[in-house]
Parts: sequence; C-alpha cells; structure tokens
Amino acid sequence: MPLRILIAELKQETSSFNPELTRYEDFHQQQGAALIEARRGTDTELAGALDVFAEADAVEVVAGLAAWAVSGGPIHDAGLDRLIDEFTAAIARHTDVDGVYFCLHGAMAGETEGDPEGRVLARAREVLGDDMPVVVSLDLHGIFTERMQQNAPIFVPFHTYPHTDQYSTGRRAAVALLDLVSHRTAPTTCRIPLPMLVRGDELLTATGLFGQAIDMCRDFEASPDGIAAGVLIGNPFTDVPGLRSWVEVTTNNDLALAEETASRIARFMWGCRESLKAELVSLEQAIATANDTDGLSVFSDAADATASGASGDSNKILEGILGQAPDVSTTFQGTALLSVVDAAAARAACEAGPGATIGVTLGGTRDPGRFTPLPVTATVISTHDGHFTYESGQPEVAGATAVLRIDSPGGHVDALVTERSIYVVGRAVFTAHGLDPVDYDMVVAKSPNGFRTHYEAISSAILPVDVSGSTSANLLSLPFSLCPRPVFPLDDDVPDPAFPA
Repeated sequence: MPLRILIAELKQETSSFNPELTRYEDFHQQQGAALIEARRGTDTELAGALDVFAEADAVEVVAGLAAWAVSGGPIHDAGLDRLIDEFTAAIARHTDVDGVYFCLHGAMAGETEGDPEGRVLARAREVLGDDMPVVVSLDLHGIFTERMQQNAPIFVPFHTYPHTDQYSTGRRAAVALLDLVSHRTAPTTCRIPLPMLVRGDELLTATGLFGQAIDMCRDFEASPDGIAAGVLIGNPFTDVPGLRSWVEVTTNNDLALAEETASRIARFMWGCRESLKAELVSLEQAIATANDTDGLSVFSDAADATASGASGDSNKILEGILGQAPDVSTTFQGTALLSVVDAAAARAACEAGPGATIGVTLGGTRDPGRFTPLPVTATVISTHDGHFTYESGQPEVAGATAVLRIDSPGGHVDALVTERSIYVVGRAVFTAHGLDPVDYDMVVAKSPNGFRTHYEAISSAILPVDVSGSTSANLLSLPFSLCPRPVFPLDDDVPDPAFPA
C-alpha cells in the first residue's frame, strides 16, 4: 500500500496598521487535482514537496484546499471564519491519510483573531486525531504561538531573506514528514522566545548578521540528529499578543542537543539586536542621491510594502517627484517608475483608453489617515485586464490596470495603477505591463528587501526611504497596542530573555 500524504495551504501576511480589511473574496483558492497540477514546476513550497513525494517510493498525494491572498490588513472576521471552516472541511474529506503537510505563512491576523494559524492547526488536529503525523512549513516572518506548537511536532521555516528558498523549504518539510511517517524520527524541540522586533539590512542572509544565525541552523539540520532549525523574526506589523522573535530547534530525540543549539543561536541573535535596526534616508536625501547617480536608482518604500501587508496606495514618493511634498526642495531629474493601488483611477483610465488625457486623483483611497488623494493630469499609455504571473510562477489578478504618464518638473513619472493590491517586489509586475525598470532613472519597489534579488544586478543605487506607511521600518512610528511589552526596540531596558542552562 502506498503512503497517502495530504497537502494543504493557507497564507496571508497581515499588517494590523493597514485600515483596509482583507475580505474572503481577496483569497485565491484551488483544491484537489487542480491544485497539484497548478503548483508543479513552480518556485513554491508545495512544488518542492510534490517533487520529494514523486521521488519517493509508493507515495500518493491528495490535496485539500489552498487559499492565499496578497498581504494586507486584518482579515474580516466573517471571512476568516468561513475560510477556516472550508479549510477544515477539505481536510475532513481526506482523513484516510498517513501524514499531512501544511504550508502556512505564520503572520496572519483577523479583526479579533490574533492566531489564525494556531486555530487552523487546532481544528485540523480535531479532525485528524492526536496521532496523525503533521509537518508545517512557515515563512521566517511567522509568529510562533503556543497553540501552533501544541498541534504539530515539526515546523520548517524559511532560511533566506529575501526569500529565495520557498522550493527547498517545501523539500525540507516533505523529507521531515516522510521520516516522521516512517517512524525514523522522534521529534524533540526547544523553542526560545526573544522580546525583539527587527528590521534593516543586517537581516539580509547573504551578507548580514542574521545570515550567521541561519548558517548555524543550516549546519544543525545537516547534522545526524538535526530535523529542523530556524529563527522566526515575526512580522513586526502583525500587532498580536504572540508577536516576538523565536529560535526553534528540533532534534531526533535529543533534548539536550536541542537546548544547547537553540540557546547558542538565541544568544547570538539577542547580542546582535542593536545592529538589527533599519537605517533609512529622507525622501529629500534619496532624490538628491538619485540625481547624482548614473544608472538606475531603486527607492525601497518599505512603509507601503504590500508584501508586508500595507495598503499600496501611498503617494508620498510621487508627491516628492512632482514637487508637491512640503519637506522636499530638491527637484528629481529624470524618469521614474512606480505603482499605486487606486481602483477609481484604474477604472477611469481603462474607460478612457490609451492615448486619452485624464484628470484623476492618485492614492489615499485605502489608507486615508496617512495619505491624501493627489490630483494629477495624466496620459493613458496602456490598459490591461490585470492578469499576470509573478517570477515564482504564481498567477495574480490585479483587476483593472492602467499605465499613466505624468509630467514632472524634471522629467516624467510612469505609474502602474491597479484596482487591487498586488506584490511590487520583482520586476515581473512591471514587465508584464510593458514597463522595464532598466529604461528608467528611478523605480520604486514597495518592498523592504525582497526586491533586492531582482534589482541588485541592474541598479546603481538602492535607497531605503523613510516615508510614512503602515509597514514602516521606523517601528517607533507605529501604534502598537497588543504585542507583549517590553520589547526591543520599542522600549528601553528590555530584560534579557531566559536561556536554557
């Protein structure tokens, strides 16, 4: 008899400070054979797991539900309840399996539910029973909670930032699950909470201090008794009672080794905390630097990073380029490319059609407390139906989409205006709509660091810009109310965490 393995996925990264709620209708969904077929050959966790299962002897894969949404504001309570009910119902149709792989994000939050993943795993455990082998993969920005830990023996987190190891993480999770199902391992885990929220370039695993901690995790996983290890730094914009950082180490039945390894990694992370803060530049300084730079300058607008859960409707950098920002006196010289989520403007441009000149306001429609709609006169360069594919192979639907050209004092701005929120991390979001960043003097990536994988090879300058937004790397600018306090860097004199003896 072949081993029967169930796979399922539920993902969204939430910014509690984004006032635009995520709705049930914002989630893409696939299940059954269609899910398996859609994920094969993509750069995703499920694709990596599917390949491991295909390479193994006598493994049959069945698929429950996969539901995922672009990062955004808290999930509407009724929609979250419906999603979890449907997710659980899909699992209940496949209880005759030998093991389960859940692909989760870890930083979801509802209007009132601070731990959706924990709730999902608890519901799944009720359906599957206490003895069902379960392995969970997580984004390293996930938030570990006690409810999650109680309902799965093995968690396999990403090891890279920017995230480039989705596929290999799925493979790691699948290997761990097959070993668990076959009784080759007895998972024993040590998890250490760290009262710290971190941002900045030292989190780049290829070059930063965080990479040294991840190297320790990788070395451990390569050891004879290493099953899984990771550092989860949480999503600092998911303001929930479980928010903090974690080190987790899972061994094959060796608690002393788990404690020693986790303690060593946790002590390293805690000792580096002062270096794990973002260094930002003002918009004035960023524009001046771009003017003095030959080649492409990339402005990182981490404060409006839709990949971190922001609204996507910031117009702060656009104001500066157009000479309308009160705190910016330097005129940007050249051509710029950026994006704005604005449903009304996108629909108006699509109705007017290419070649038309229109007067619209841009931005400030989803987070009006931070952004004021900006009146512009623009030429419609092109219109699109919003269907495109990210670099990972994952499809997206942006709704009504238009490219608008706006004259600026020193050149012009091309704005990709979309009806729905999308990720603005890689270059595919632009090239799919006839825009190539290499043709511009400046491009705005609404991403804290994930964009680097796609832009470092073609850019002459990368500038993390300090503007307002619901995912600002300037954590002191955000209205935290639920995360445990004291926590670094929001508070002074945070007590040292408890490390295993």
